Amino acid sequence: MPDLTKHHLIPRTRHSNRRNKRRFSRDEVRNRIAWLCPPCHANLHEQFSNKELEQELNTIDALRNHPVIRRFTRWIARRPPGTRVPIRSWKGD
Repeated sequence: MPDLTKHHLIPRTRHSNRRNKRRFSRDEVRNRIAWLCPPCHANLHEQFSNKELEQELNTIDALRNHPVIRRFTRWIARRPPGTRVPIRSWKGD
């Protein structure tokens, strides 16, 4: 398993958003994280805006169940560890 990176399920740029202040406690906003491999983390930020991540993909289950993410994770799982992936849009096809 390669080194994992820390992904804030509620992006840090969105922590001060009024909606987040109503929906989540301060600790939850700061500590809601997922550990991702670098290619998956890069792909996630390439495919979705911080607003989409904040509103729709703010749980690990939501990430796991999204078809774009599921397709990429199935693909990257078949690659050898340490594979560097040029990021492109996986929304189409």
